[in-house]
Amino acid sequence: MKGVVGMVVSNKMQKSVVVAVDRLFHQKLYNRFVKRTSKFMAHDELNQCNIGDRVRLDPSRPLSKRKRWVVAEILKRARIYQPPTPTATAAVNQEKA
Repeated sequence: MKGVVGMVVSNKMQKSVVVAVDRLFHQKLYNRFVKRTSKFMAHDELNQCNIGDRVRLDPSRPLSKRKRWVVAEILKRARIYQPPTPTATAAVNQEKA
């Protein structure tokens, strides 16, 4: 088996993530391209993945009932909104005054 690339859709478990992998194939009867999505459970040892990250998965030995993949690398991090801290807001207000 070869590695696959997908998007993290859930990271609510410890050391595990759910990755959605899209594939595109040609449907001969209707002469159209069809997109199908598969979800894989993957092992994330350091809990580094967040929802929306693009990751590459490598196959591994069975780690649990549904986990047969390991996160090899994070290709692109998701942009996560972080509200400004109160101390930073106070500093900006003092500069304006």
